[in-house]
Amino acid sequence: MGDSADSGLLLGPTLATLDDGSNQARTGYGLIEDGALAWRDGRIVYAGSRAALPAELSTIATPIEASGLVTPGLVDCHTHVVFAGDRAGEFELRLQGASYEEIARAGGGIVSSVRAVRAASEDALLEESLPRVLDLIADGVTTLEIKSGYGLDFDNERKMLRVARAIGERTGITVRTTYLAAHALPPEYAGRSDDYITAVIEWLPRLHAEGLVDAVDAFCEGIGFSPAQTRRVFEAARVLGLPVKLHADQLSDLGGAALAAEFSGLSADHIEHTSEAGVRAMAESGTVAVLLPGAFHVLRETKLPPLDLLRRHGVAMAVATDCNPGTSPLRSLRQAMQLATMHFRLTPEEALRGATTHATRALALDDRGTLRIGQRADFVLWNVAQPAELCYWLGGRLAHSVYAGGKRIA
Repeated sequence: MGDSADSGLLLGPTLATLDDGSNQARTGYGLIEDGALAWRDGRIVYAGSRAALPAELSTIATPIEASGLVTPGLVDCHTHVVFAGDRAGEFELRLQGASYEEIARAGGGIVSSVRAVRAASEDALLEESLPRVLDLIADGVTTLEIKSGYGLDFDNERKMLRVARAIGERTGITVRTTYLAAHALPPEYAGRSDDYITAVIEWLPRLHAEGLVDAVDAFCEGIGFSPAQTRRVFEAARVLGLPVKLHADQLSDLGGAALAAEFSGLSADHIEHTSEAGVRAMAESGTVAVLLPGAFHVLRETKLPPLDLLRRHGVAMAVATDCNPGTSPLRSLRQAMQLATMHFRLTPEEALRGATTHATRALALDDRGTLRIGQRADFVLWNVAQPAELCYWLGGRLAHSVYAGGKRIA
């Protein structure tokens, strides 16, 4: 059989399948030493030991001999990676003692990024955002969620979502878009937050009709929008059949996680202040907890998410970069995994599952996140010997090669 662009055969590395149903799994990682991974038409057709590779697959493509470790491709399920400019000045102010809320109320924060995005052309916004995405890919990301939320009017929210779609086309990875117009109150709506939410709801069907929206999000917080306003946005999403997720309980407990769960939300994100009632609601609805250690680190927070409660109630924990210009200028999901082990005491296995199998649930994707027959051939060959090294090494590039849909992209 001749080689094709999206078929291949990898021989020799250790596979971390993360496949709980695999009878070959030796540890929680589903490790298979001296492994073989075969794919055809962008889908995995074999993931197991080299010795057991079926003869008919040995000629699927020219074999690639390799060492190291193969994992599923990483899934960054919460980012704001499309933006213009930076907020390094605010970073310096925080180091001098200013709080996140003080900066936001003084006209900085999200609104400063809004000014920069509004001033940028669509092409300029794409070219400025692409290097950040390429950094994520180079460190193992094959699926990426990108939120709007720095436009805060119809044209600029649309511009951001169009750029997000273009990033997927340009890079070859899967990009899921999230409509986050309910992110902050733009200056032209000062003192009229209910009117702004009405506008946010009116824009949504138009953007959805253009194929630009995969999910809907909001910032439910004292410096964002109230639970009642968030509910209005979620009800509009429900009418369109769009799933929801929520920036919930980051700075205070407004019951955001429970609200997301009430709407069968894909995820509740941040959740540092979520109560046990909120965790129970998430468990009942299957809502994923998305942990964002980059923001926790940069803001020098001390209030930990309710990790013991999440474990006790069986809530899946994803890990994401939250890549954004203000509170998490983090361009590596592997580094987010490392921060999750240090700040949140996740085990390396929990961190890896959080950036693969659980992150896929936070995006309503069921065709990736493990090395298993039938799954997309999204995987990373790492220059490491064991999975714990992905969280052990601080910085640096460990990915030897990154594949999405069976095609090498980095």
